[in-house]
This record gives sequence, structure tokens and C-alpha cells, in this order.
Amino acid sequence: MTRLTDHLIVISFDCLSSLDIPMLEELPNFKELLEKGAHCKNVETIYPSVTYPCHATIVTGRFPNRHGIINNTFLQPGASSPDWYWHRKYVSGTTLYDEARKAGMKTAALLWPVTAKAKINYNMPEIFANRSWQHQIPVSLANGTPLYQLEMNRKFGKIRKGLNQPELDDFVLESTVDTITAKKPNLLLVHFVDLDTQRHYHGFSSEEAIAAIRRHDVRLGKIVEALKEAGIYQDSTIVALGDHSALNESKAIKPNVVLKERGLIKIDENNKVLSWQAYCKSCDGSAYIYVKDEHDLETKHTVHGLFESLVEDSNSGIERVLTGEEAAAKGADGNAFLLIEAQRDYYFKEYLTGEFIDEITDNDVKEGRYTHASHGYSPEKDNYTTVLMAAGKGIKPNTTIPSMHLVDEGPTFARLLGLDLGDTDGQSIDELLKV
Repeated sequence: MTRLTDHLIVISFDCLSSLDIPMLEELPNFKELLEKGAHCKNVETIYPSVTYPCHATIVTGRFPNRHGIINNTFLQPGASSPDWYWHRKYVSGTTLYDEARKAGMKTAALLWPVTAKAKINYNMPEIFANRSWQHQIPVSLANGTPLYQLEMNRKFGKIRKGLNQPELDDFVLESTVDTITAKKPNLLLVHFVDLDTQRHYHGFSSEEAIAAIRRHDVRLGKIVEALKEAGIYQDSTIVALGDHSALNESKAIKPNVVLKERGLIKIDENNKVLSWQAYCKSCDGSAYIYVKDEHDLETKHTVHGLFESLVEDSNSGIERVLTGEEAAAKGADGNAFLLIEAQRDYYFKEYLTGEFIDEITDNDVKEGRYTHASHGYSPEKDNYTTVLMAAGKGIKPNTTIPSMHLVDEGPTFARLLGLDLGDTDGQSIDELLKV
């Protein structure tokens, strides 16, 4: 297959939405990318539309139930901080960076989800210390490229303030610029989280979110300048994309509270889960309902009846119930017994105690119990699409694609690099490309 570019730079601006396009059209660097190259303002995301499944889809071209990353975090009932799908080993099948490496290309990834211990030449994976005895730097070093990460920390570590934003993205930016100029990778994947963080904690259209988009425009400009400084700009393709949108919410639904009341979850005086027959695993705007024993027909009957009755109650916040088979047909985890969808203004939490529905206060958000906006909702929700913009070598200029799907991105990127991702759910959008 003919290779269309020498250097592919994929920049994920987490939570960038189609609704942001009017603002992007006014910002200098996004505006230039939109005007110079090809773009799609309506990219349909996956179900559930949360960050880790989305980013696995972007590099595989497959839906979550095929690549295996069906949520951000694992089903660990009662855990206050469940482990995330950090590691490459959880992705089924091949990825864009695997195929690039096999083809002899130089690869780099900065905070790209689900890349811990991946075979990437210069890898700074998104992973954090999730145990009280762990420290962030050793955890990162053990799961990525040690010497590369030590070099980036030595040069730019003083910028960081733990995992706080915007400092973390500022650190990632400087590391990205240095990687471009010093390493000149053929494939670079970089993940910025500033906007997603501001939307979670301040709301979709908050001043803080708008400020984050402005910072992202500056970051995009600095990456373009780095390509020019490295002397590879003319041989490069720049892609800026979002993984999902977000919706504001003011109420949190706690399905595990009613499952506990039905005797399907048992806890001790410290709220530790002792046993469970059914459990709600949140994906924010949607949630999986798992039944521990697939042969437990009595529990299944009880659980299905419970959630069907909640859907009929307009005050429950639950919009729809899908069976596991229906969820699988939409690309979600078919091993779940049910998949439930929240109404607008609601989202799901796994808490086991308190009221079934909580009104979210600013103090709740400040103390980390809840957020003001979230994602994970069905891609069928109105005004919930994301975006893709591309320019440079191999991209048709002045081209607009009316609509595409997140699963199409991986095959399109593979086509640019002359690679094949195999049996994908999406297809290369050749209308974007100079094929």
C-alpha cells in the first residue's frame, strides 16, 4: 500500500465537541487547520463515550466490544478508586502504533490512553499511582520508556503540579515539542486533557472551558512551529481531533443504592462490599449492570424488572434500558446484563449509600464527589458529536466531510502511513486523502 506521508502527528484534544467549531473558526491556529486542509464537523463517537474506549477505538478502528476496552476502569465492586485500563495488553488485536513499529517507523506517544508497556519507541503512558504506597514517577517509568521519560522530566518536570491542569498539558506540550525536534517520529500520538478537566469541574460552556480551548489553540500552534523548526513540516500530516463531547448534569443517580436495598449487594459498617449478585458499573452518562452469576435467573428477572420500572418513572433520571445483546450490537460490552442510559441533566455514580438521586452542589464538585459535566452518553444524543481536522502531506485541501464515525479514524490514519489494521469496524475516509 502506498504511503502518503512521512510523519503523522495525531493530537487528541479530549472532550473537543462539534459545538466548539464556531470558536475554533475564530482562533488562529485551529482556523488555519480548518481552512487549509480537510475536516469533519460531525464525527459520531462510540458507546460508551468515555476516554479510554474512545482512544483505543481511534488506534484500532474497532468498537469497544472488539478491542476489549469497554470502560475507563475495571469492574471492582466497592473500590473507592478502581484500576484503569492503562496497559496495552488489554487491547485485543493490533493497533496503529504496533503496525507502524513493525514497518520500521519511529513511534512516540505522550499520555495516550491504554499504552502502558506498549512497544513504542518513545512512550510516556497515561498511568497514575493508584495505591497509597506508589509514587507517580516510578510508576510512569516502569510502564513507558524510562530514559526518554527521565529526560523529559529533567527538562520540563518543574512545569508540572502533579496531575493538575493546565500545568500537566503544558508539560506534555513541551515534551511534544522536544520529541518532534529531537526525535522526528513517523507517528506521534499526543493526548491533551485540559479541556476535559475544565468541563468536568466547571461545566461545558464555562469560562474555564473556553480558556482551555484558547490554550489548546496556542498548543496547536507550538506543535506546528516545532515541525517547521525540525525541518519536517512539508513532509508531515497534522490531525487534531476530539474523542467525545460532554453534557452538563445537575443530578447524580446511584443505582447501587437500590440494588443494595433489594439485598443484591451486601456491605459492612464501613461501606465495604462483602458480596454482590448485581452491581452497577458507571460509565458516567451510561452504566453497565452486571450480574455475578450468569445462571442466576432469579436475580436477572429482579434486576430487569427493577430497571424497566425505573425507566417508566420520569423522575428516575434513567432514559433507556438495553439488554446485553442490544448493548453489544452498539459496540458496548455484551458481557453486561444490561446497559442503562441517563436522561439529560443526569449521570451515574457507583456510590452504595445515601439517596438514590443526589442534587449536585458546587461544594460536591469542589470536594471531588461529583462533576458539573460528563460524557459516556449514547452517541444518539442530540448535539453530541465530536470533530476531526487534518492538513498537510496526503490530505486534500479545502475538503469537508459531512459525517464520519470514530471507528473510521484508525483506518484513515493507517492509509496515510501505508499500513493495514486488518479487520476493522470502520473504513478509510479516502475523500480526505490525496489517494
